[in-house]
Amino acid sequence: MSTESQSPPVQVPARRTVIACVGAAGLAAALTACGGSSDSASSADPATPAGDGGAKGGGSVLGTTSEVPQGGGKIFAKEGVVVTQPTAGQFKAFSAKCTHQGCAVSSVSGGTINCPCHGSKFDVTDGSVKGGPAPSPLPPAAIKVEGGSIKLV
Repeated sequence: MSTESQSPPVQVPARRTVIACVGAAGLAAALTACGGSSDSASSADPATPAGDGGAKGGGSVLGTTSEVPQGGGKIFAKEGVVVTQPTAGQFKAFSAKCTHQGCAVSSVSGGTINCPCHGSKFDVTDGSVKGGPAPSPLPPAAIKVEGGSIKLV
C-alpha cells in the first residue's frame, strides 16, 4: 500500500486560450492609451468655463489689454487660457487646450488660434473650429476687463 496521496490533476490552459488572453490584454492596453485622448476631447464642453478645461480661475490677473493685439491674441500658458481681441476693445477668452487631443495651442495668427499637434485652427472671435481634426470649439473662459487689466474669473 502506498502512503502517497493523490492530488487532482493540474489543468493547464490550452495554447489557444493563453494566446487569446494575451491578445485581449494587449488590445485593452491599446484602447486605454487611445481612450485618454478621447476623454480629453469629450471633457471640453463649450458651455463649461475653461476653469474645467485647464485654466486656473479665482480673479487672477492674466495681463494687460495692451498685450493682446487687435485681430490676434495672446496665450497665457500657465493659466491655460488664450485671450483674443477680434475687434478693438472686444476681448474673448478660451481654453488653450485643443479639443482634438488636448495639446496646448501654440500661436494666434491670421484670425485663428493654432494647435501645433495636428493642425487644428480655431476662430479668434468665437473659438469655433476653422480647420483640422478638432471635433468641437474651444471652450470659453470667463474673463473680466477692468481698466487695462484682464482678469480670469
